[in-house]
Amino acid sequence: MDERKRDSIVAYLQRRMAEFDITPEAIAASIAEDQRRLRAMRYRDAAGNSWDGEGNAPQWVVQATSAGQSLEHFAVEVWREQHSPKRSGADWRNDPFAGSRLAAIKLEHLETR
Repeated sequence: MDERKRDSIVAYLQRRMAEFDITPEAIAASIAEDQRRLRAMRYRDAAGNSWDGEGNAPQWVVQATSAGQSLEHFAVEVWREQHSPKRSGADWRNDPFAGSRLAAIKLEHLETR
């Protein structure tokens, strides 16, 4: 984005914020609350309903699990990654492909799957 366009957008946002009496602190607080809510979200369905996993399960969870769907199906990836048991490292000492082209594949590439 060029500098003039950026300045124009910033000026527009500042005018709209003044018009509705919105402070930068209010925006920062709103963003922080959204991020906190997203971090707390453990389960979400395709319709956008979410649940943090605490308290009584909401109706959409009760209906889905009663219909046979597992709760893990609705687990949010971020929460799942943070709370899933870590896989133990592989023992590469007995790797039959050591020294071959197959051993040269980047580990990061394999972990993204």
